Amino acid sequence: MRAYLKKAGLVLAGAALFLLAVNLALHFGQIRHDRLGYDIDQHYPPGKPFVAGEIYASTLAAIMDHELHTGFGWRPNDFFLWGPYLTADNNSDRQLGIIMAVRETMRVFKDHLTKVSSNEYDVNLVIADTDFRNDARRWILPSAESKYEDGIRHLRLYVAGLRQTPPTSRELNRRNSELIRLFQAWTDLLGDAHANLYRTRLDDGGPIRPWDDDDFFYHAQGYAHVMYHMMQAVRREYQASFKTRPGLLTMFDEALLPLGKAAVMKPFVVLDGSPTGLFANHRRNLDTYILEARQKMYSIRTELER
Repeated sequence: MRAYLKKAGLVLAGAALFLLAVNLALHFGQIRHDRLGYDIDQHYPPGKPFVAGEIYASTLAAIMDHELHTGFGWRPNDFFLWGPYLTADNNSDRQLGIIMAVRETMRVFKDHLTKVSSNEYDVNLVIADTDFRNDARRWILPSAESKYEDGIRHLRLYVAGLRQTPPTSRELNRRNSELIRLFQAWTDLLGDAHANLYRTRLDDGGPIRPWDDDDFFYHAQGYAHVMYHMMQAVRREYQASFKTRPGLLTMFDEALLPLGKAAVMKPFVVLDGSPTGLFANHRRNLDTYILEARQKMYSIRTELER
């Protein structure tokens, strides 16, 4: 009997060590994955001419390419044994936030930043926008990956069309009135993030459980990740237009700071401590950066409206 108990104890200890090793690997792997590694200044050196729209489109394509081809790839539609409901749920929820922010950023690009009044839509942007709206959890007929790959391809075709003579793609128009629409979309998303990060009950009135807590945290972080990199792209695209309004560039920098911090926060466990307790409340901590970025974006919108 003693030998049996000893053997069972060794098995349990081995299983515990295995689970710890898996979670440590996922934790540190996520920290590495959360950093995009796409340097706009490297691809588009300051002072070197570029066609309006190519930095925006290239950065958006890089964000999605990174999610599909680094780490464990696209997680929300994976098989349940190793998919979003057992182990890799943090990255899955983050990617669901990313794709929502990508869709809104893409929609404004297609509908407003490259189109005015009765002008026609850019064909490649229409296809990319449709592709990114495919169900993020669909794994076949078609898979999310195949549609998102096609969206990336059409963003790159758009960039190639900008460089042709004559251009076959529609340039970004750099009109402040259209840029306001992008910040409207982004502040709406950050408002959704704030509501979920600050909520104390689920929609059905039930309590926030640990598996709900980190879902809200990483979904909001996905929004911040996209906005952090796309704001850098927008800053470069409009930099010449903002030269006479240096205050706008300062506001961009002030919004980028909290977004950058929010995009890479990675606690080992997302805790939901009370305001006066010993343990952190990571949702509220993240919400501090989300609210700061949202407020700075409101200031940018106000300045653009002048």
